Amino acid sequence: MALVVRPSSPAELGAALEEQAYLADRGLATAMFLALSLQRPLLLEGEAGVGKTEAAKALAAVFGVELIRLQCYEGIDAGQALYEWDYARQLLHIRALSERAAADDRAVEELFGPRFLVERPLLKALRAGERAVLLIDEIDRADDEFEAFLLEVLSDFQVTVPEIGTIKAEVPPAVVVTSNRTRELHDALKRRCLYHWIDYPSPEREVEIVRVRAPGVAPELAAKVSGAVARLRTLDMAKPPGVAETIDWAHALTLLGATTLDRETAGDTLGAIVKDHDDLHLVRERLAEVVADA
Repeated sequence: MALVVRPSSPAELGAALEEQAYLADRGLATAMFLALSLQRPLLLEGEAGVGKTEAAKALAAVFGVELIRLQCYEGIDAGQALYEWDYARQLLHIRALSERAAADDRAVEELFGPRFLVERPLLKALRAGERAVLLIDEIDRADDEFEAFLLEVLSDFQVTVPEIGTIKAEVPPAVVVTSNRTRELHDALKRRCLYHWIDYPSPEREVEIVRVRAPGVAPELAAKVSGAVARLRTLDMAKPPGVAETIDWAHALTLLGATTLDRETAGDTLGAIVKDHDDLHLVRERLAEVVADA
């Protein structure tokens, strides 16, 4: 059930997130609470698959607002993140104007009016304000120029469209920025955000997460899978499995009717947990060790 008012404490926010099947520890719940209270962006860093993106999704679900996601990638620029003009509609409008006996200046000015402006995630979030959670996902994939462009948006929650003017959020949206640390972010960006590092959960905590996100998985199997994943993460893997892979593996085993985790069943389902060829070879060599206590 979505909250009508902002939570009064980190514990209350944590309980609301748990209702959305997201288990936030005390540190994360506190960081999210402070970011909301101070109207500051929250920068979440951690290994891939530890729940950074899911935190933003759960937060939007808690408040019953729209999640607006800006997926960053190499080469993304301000136009793709902010706005662009609907050139096809503008051309049709020009054609319609040319068919009139006369076109006044006002009709021509409409070419660069709001009706032809296509909102991209940043502009859409600023206009939505408190009715949205803005997720800037994997900022480390973007380049330095785009990161610099974000500084004004995250500082003042406003942007300038030359043809229209400055658009400022009356109430800033909640903002979650995620990074997998494929590169170091600039200090200027970090200073504008509150920061929290999300680590891999303990095996016991991961069992709780699996039970919440995959209630059909038997408790014993959830414990075996979480223990095996914990051992996988101690190996020299290029891409250690995240929590999402743990949940997928538990799901896959349950679908196959498995009640425990043995070497044969684990070997047949490694595709749910290992996503790299070299890692697959390594894990197969160490499989007996990985499922030793099963």
